[in-house]
Formats: sequence, C-alpha cells, structure tokens
Amino acid sequence: MSPLDSAAARLLGARIRNERQRFALSQMDLADLASLHFTNLGRIERGQANPNLDTIVRIASALELDPGVLLQGMTADMLPERTHGVTAGDLIRAREAQPAPRHTA
Repeated sequence: MSPLDSAAARLLGARIRNERQRFALSQMDLADLASLHFTNLGRIERGQANPNLDTIVRIASALELDPGVLLQGMTADMLPERTHGVTAGDLIRAREAQPAPRHTA
C-alpha cells in the first residue's frame, strides 16, 4: 500500500464528494471556492492525494463545514505502514507500572 493509498484518504475523499454533491456543485465549482486546482480536488476525492491542513480547512470552509466533520472517526489504524500501535496513554501506563527508582546514600 502506498502512502497515498489509505482508508483515511479514501474516507476523506468520499466525505468531500458527498458534501459537494449535496450542494450540487461540480468539482470545478468547489475547487474554485476552495482556491484549488480542480485536478487536485479530483485526486483528493478519489483518495489519491494527501491534502495538508490548509487544504482541508479551505475545502471544509467552502462546504460550510467544521473541518472536524471531514476527519471524524479517523484513526491511525486507517493509515498505511503504521510502525507501532503504542499510544501516549499506553506509554504513561507503562511508566506508572514501573517501580520508582531507589536512591541510595
């Protein structure tokens, strides 16, 4: 799986496409409203591009959405090549489970 081929990218693209279609906008219309090139928007909708934060916010604003709506429910498990499944909570629990170091005089 390539870095651009992920469940998260496909889900984001589908959400953007669904919202665009709900407004009966063409890709060119939405791209213009979001200050993007329409081919970039097409790649995003197909899950073939990994948009940066600025792009996601511009698209969401053009669709009158909170950007969180487009990202809701996405997890790291939806990304390719995740190197490990440890979270900050896992790390904190592991540290708390270790005995405190003893100081010797």
